[in-house]
Amino acid sequence: MTESLSDGVALGIYEKALVGNQLETDDDWRRFLTQVPEAGFGFVDLSVDETEGRAARLEWDQDRRRMVRRCAEETETTIGGICLSVHRRIGPGSADPAVRQRARDVLAEGLHLCHDLGASVLQVAGYYCYYEQMNDHAEQWYTDLLLDAIPMAARLGVVMGIENVDGTDVNSIRKAMEFVKLAHSPYLQVYPDIGNIAERQLDASIELEAGRGHMVAIHVKDVRPGEPRRVPMGEGTVDWDDAFAILARQGWRGRMMIEMWNDDAPDSNDRSVSAREFIEGRLRSAGIPIRRALA
Repeated sequence: MTESLSDGVALGIYEKALVGNQLETDDDWRRFLTQVPEAGFGFVDLSVDETEGRAARLEWDQDRRRMVRRCAEETETTIGGICLSVHRRIGPGSADPAVRQRARDVLAEGLHLCHDLGASVLQVAGYYCYYEQMNDHAEQWYTDLLLDAIPMAARLGVVMGIENVDGTDVNSIRKAMEFVKLAHSPYLQVYPDIGNIAERQLDASIELEAGRGHMVAIHVKDVRPGEPRRVPMGEGTVDWDDAFAILARQGWRGRMMIEMWNDDAPDSNDRSVSAREFIEGRLRSAGIPIRRALA
């Protein structure tokens, strides 16, 4: 039977939901990646964050990159995207020109890492200079970074998606869309986080409507005001029925990544399965079909 072109949403999982604190050898990576299909997910998003180990992924040589990609293929796991949250520490809008240059290097390295791992989306966090006093030029420097990166993203075939974050910088989809409209490029879009919309106590109908036609993928997590992480699914303040009804009216289909931090707990896989089943139930209630794989 011929597959429908619009037959559903693919559910993925964040790597921090899985057990895999030390990933060095190919056996480590195979064990780690096997958890993705075992838990019923179609893809995994990897992280390049503030920790030394994950930030070092930007410096992997080609042998390491080929090894990780081979392990993904052997375990029938897709690397959907990379979350470049290290920009929280290396601020694109820093008052220090050396830090701004490093932020540029990080974005270039992130785009190349996506390309080499076969990941088509690079999530760019909406932080200007998180750990610094805000300066008058921070937003402009952040803007310049994104716009200057578009030619490289286009050459490599990697779409950048701006995530609305906690804090005071790009904390809404409406704000993220300002950069998208400036860019006029298919290679700069938005990667909405439905949990962060709720944590900021914003109106999901306004925010998700602002991103219509530009949401390259979506993060889902539960939150409470002041608690943007580690709130069990279904125990926070996200109005799932409202958010998914909005997506259903838009006819949105694509990648939906469940963002969790299970901290290598022994029952991490069970927690991930429970979160998936919760989200699947809410999607079905909204009339949004689900599929198990990206392809």
